[in-house]
Amino acid sequence: MAHASIAQAVKILEDLAAGLDLAYWEASTIDRKDFFYDIISAVRSELSEIGKLSVLDHDLGYEPITVDFRTARTKLSKLRQLQDEYVLRSSTAARLETLINDAISLPVR
Repeated sequence: MAHASIAQAVKILEDLAAGLDLAYWEASTIDRKDFFYDIISAVRSELSEIGKLSVLDHDLGYEPITVDFRTARTKLSKLRQLQDEYVLRSSTAARLETLINDAISLPVR
């Protein structure tokens, strides 16, 4: 997704936050819950900053706003590798796989 609009990014990030929230509640250890919570916080922070933009700007190209989200992308990549271990429910894992791929494909400038 080389040139995602802000509106497309919002949809991807909202879906990602919902998927990560499911994984958080399904996590079996505090360490895994902390891992998910860290990423969820970064995604919600990014969505909060995007929410400050004018609706008229939602057709413009997206680029990450917060430093937290930029660094959370590394954790998303790690989660993609550890998904079988961290996400026990297969339906959640399948959903997260798509959501993580979409989020990682958002441009970084």
